[in-house]
Amino acid sequence: MDKQEKIVSMFDEIASTYDITNRILSMGIDRTWRNKACNLAYRYYGKKEIQSIIDIACGTGDMSDFWQKTAIVGDINVKQIIGLDPSANMLELARKKLPNIKFVQGSADLLPFKSRSADLMSISYGLRNVIKRKEALEEFARVLKSEGLLVILEFTKNPKSSLLDHLSDFYLNKILPFLGGIISRNKEAYTYLPNSIEGFLSTQNLCFELKNAGFEVIYTKAFSMNISTLVIAKKI
Repeated sequence: MDKQEKIVSMFDEIASTYDITNRILSMGIDRTWRNKACNLAYRYYGKKEIQSIIDIACGTGDMSDFWQKTAIVGDINVKQIIGLDPSANMLELARKKLPNIKFVQGSADLLPFKSRSADLMSISYGLRNVIKRKEALEEFARVLKSEGLLVILEFTKNPKSSLLDHLSDFYLNKILPFLGGIISRNKEAYTYLPNSIEGFLSTQNLCFELKNAGFEVIYTKAFSMNISTLVIAKKI
């Protein structure tokens, strides 16, 4: 089993407790981040009629759901939302939770979608789990329409320059694995989270990779003591 397969297998194992664990560990703040990301993307895109939104690494469908809800509130007509994830167990839960959204199994580096078919695309807290990241970013650019938007929410690796930065680091490395392990009964999975953040890119380097893949970064913002970062990029 290669590294990517091991990551997918890990998410299959924690699928049943994934939602409740996330809500507790983030204290529900992740919902605020997702809501802001979707609203900003709709505002930047500036259209009331949208043909297709694709949510990559959709997990149990949280971000897909926010695309749907914020469109309704903003009076935006979205014809189709598709969620994609490599984990069969995550998708099973997503389909039960959101039966009106289409969910398909697949990997970020080889998308089963036509070129220039999506208006908006998102990947929330999943990019650092993609081993073939360069290929994935190129695939995102292929599938997005010209001037389509890519929305990334991620735990990026940023300099620790303040007391709050060190407090958030302590939470991620010490408290989160302990609590996540108790709730999910899989400490290894929640030890993986801080390790994957430490091994991931800085926001600056992520923006550089996006540029190389054919994107122009139009918005970046860090949330909650720099724990989470939102990046919105336009296909050029």
